[in-house]
Amino acid sequence: MNEFQKELVLNLKKFCETSIEPHMEHDDASGTFRKEIFQGLGDYGVTGITIPEEFGGAGLSYMDYCYALEEIAKTSVPYAVTVSVSSMVQSILLEFGNKSQKEKYLPELTSGKEIGAFALSESHSGSDAANMKTTAKKVEGGYILNGTKMWITSAGVAKTYIVMARTGGEGAKGISAFIVTDGMKGFSYGKAEKKMGWKTSPTREIVFENCFVPEENRLLDEGQGFKVAMGGLDRGRVAIAAIGIGCAQRALDEAIKYSLTRQQFKQAIFDFQGLQFMIADMATETEASRFLVHSACHSLDTNRPNSKLCSMAKLKATDTAMKVTTDAVQVLGGVGYTSEYPVERFMRDAKVLQIVEGTNQIQRVVIARHLKKEYEQHA
Repeated sequence: MNEFQKELVLNLKKFCETSIEPHMEHDDASGTFRKEIFQGLGDYGVTGITIPEEFGGAGLSYMDYCYALEEIAKTSVPYAVTVSVSSMVQSILLEFGNKSQKEKYLPELTSGKEIGAFALSESHSGSDAANMKTTAKKVEGGYILNGTKMWITSAGVAKTYIVMARTGGEGAKGISAFIVTDGMKGFSYGKAEKKMGWKTSPTREIVFENCFVPEENRLLDEGQGFKVAMGGLDRGRVAIAAIGIGCAQRALDEAIKYSLTRQQFKQAIFDFQGLQFMIADMATETEASRFLVHSACHSLDTNRPNSKLCSMAKLKATDTAMKVTTDAVQVLGGVGYTSEYPVERFMRDAKVLQIVEGTNQIQRVVIARHLKKEYEQHA
């Protein structure tokens, strides 16, 4: 970590401790999302961290971005996820949007004044995303969208949505991508999901009923929507991996602090070898995951994106987050299962990290396909 990154993390830590941490237990219980917190993160320049300055971003690296996400996640996985998803929308607009689209939508998103959301999944097409049913019928001046999207992070609080819909035949080649904004006629919100974790991050169904979207809001040509969707996933997976590290690190910190002060049989429980072995494994897995995420970041920062590495990072870091948070609850024992300590919240928040941005089973498929291709090329 260089001096700039140390300063970035230190300032973020102060903000998180004073502006997020005091609210988390209450807001987790009530399911409250505070937009002022997101806007506060925007004031620190982390809601558009990798976007060029000409569009209001900070123009920083993916390594800087992952350090920031890790630090936010140590306090709140849901707010880190909100930043991550909104940033993925920005990266899609930057890569696939035309000049007019970038100038219109990016500045409000990069500043943190508005939030972006990504709408790909449907009730029957999660991992099989190319099987979506939402349609976009061409009409004069634009398209009419009909259908529903499920499990949309930040739905209802986001302003700008990247939506995939079918303009052609079956499969990936029949999908196009559109920019849809809150308030468009025919665009509404369905039920708010009741979830195990991420309770301060709204997750809702979005509904299109004869929703007119101007042609100027289409990204790339018709039939290139799946390319747009997949183009954002590598960056999204690295971001979720960084959040997983922050989640694991906070759980590890809480476990160590508790075990150094908790006395049983006239000694700190940290001094029992069985618990030392558990904590040593938790620390090692967290650090190994961090190195893998940094390797994936380096591939993005050097313009040599490596999808295999991005999937490996997401797989390893989120599996680690689940294991470390579960073990942290075990270290704390009975109180670890109560909301008196934050480890139970981080354990609940860790679970869905293994599911979003492609389940960890899908990550294994992606990794295996890359390995097959590599070995066949050298056969």
